Amino acid sequence: MHEAKAEIVANVWKLIASPGDEVGAGDVIAVLETMKMEIPVIAPVSGSVSEVRVTQGQIVQEGDVIAVID
Repeated sequence: MHEAKAEIVANVWKLIASPGDEVGAGDVIAVLETMKMEIPVIAPVSGSVSEVRVTQGQIVQEGDVIAVID
C-alpha cells in the first residue's frame, strides 16, 4: 500500500483517478489549486487505485492522503 499525499494546503480542484483505475508511477492522479496555481498530485508507484480519500472542492492540509495505490 502506497499513499499519494498533498504537499501543501490547497483545494482539491480536479480528481483524475478513481478507485479501480490502473496508474503508472509519475501519473497525475489529482490536481490541487492554491493561489491560482495548479499543483499535480503524482502517483508514487504503479498499481491500482484502491481508495480516493478526498472529494473535489475539499480543502486538504499538507500531508493529507489523497489516494491509496496497491
